[in-house]
Amino acid sequence: MSQANIPNITPEISIDRDDVINLLLASIAFEELGLAHIINVEGEKIQYALGTLIPSPEAICELEDLIDINESVQSTLEMILKKELLLQTKLKNIMDIIE
Repeated sequence: MSQANIPNITPEISIDRDDVINLLLASIAFEELGLAHIINVEGEKIQYALGTLIPSPEAICELEDLIDINESVQSTLEMILKKELLLQTKLKNIMDIIE
């Protein structure tokens, strides 16, 4: 077998300290935006199950279904909480760098 021919690529990337801090803060902002969308979807899931998102008698679930949906939403929110704690730590570390 022959070896792969990898070209010599040496890109010159030049970013300064302020650019790095701005990129880190932007990454936190985008993650927060993604979490906000997930929270919104979970709320819409509950509204749909209760029949308040789309008013229709067919949309109303049985009690067991509502309990399952509630557990699913609770699990998702617990994961979001963990992610928020990580983002808070990331932000604190960035703020420590700025000072």
